Amino acid sequence: MASKEKKDETGKMKKLAEFKTILERKIADAESELESLKILLDFVNKILLQKGFKRAEIAESKVLPPVVEYEPAIPFKAITGELLANLYISHDSMHVVVSEEKAFKVNTPPFQQFLIERVLNKMQKKDRDAVSKGEIISEKAFSYELILDDDTIREIVIKNVTSTRLRELKSSIHWTFEKMNEKIK
Repeated sequence: MASKEKKDETGKMKKLAEFKTILERKIADAESELESLKILLDFVNKILLQKGFKRAEIAESKVLPPVVEYEPAIPFKAITGELLANLYISHDSMHVVVSEEKAFKVNTPPFQQFLIERVLNKMQKKDRDAVSKGEIISEKAFSYELILDDDTIREIVIKNVTSTRLRELKSSIHWTFEKMNEKIK
């Protein structure tokens, strides 16, 4: 009798283990699908931004974080009048979307040497020092992200922009793209 109960218990454990494997597989599939959907949504948002839509115009979903509202685009144009990029500004961030017609590479001067090293990294370092001294919290520290397509710059996202830095950033980015445009011609 005890042997039959042991076999029943072993059979139940085996079925539970199989069920656990099925559940793990379904969770992995769902996570993979969710990640793919996030990538697709990000792609659609980028296309909409490049076409001149503001984030506030992109349909808001209840499962996504709140959409940042940007002021109307500020076009960065070359002396010739051609569009280099569009700048979107919110209350504490900047979003620079490079024109689709431009293929600015990260290694084209003066992008790395000037904009990244002398402007963006310098501001980031200053805020990191302020965080270490307890002058500001880390969530309010200046940060930036480059969005690339291989080595072609597509976007620059800058967070925690203070009003005192806004003018310097705008002029530095515009000047950098202007010089890069001259180099690629």
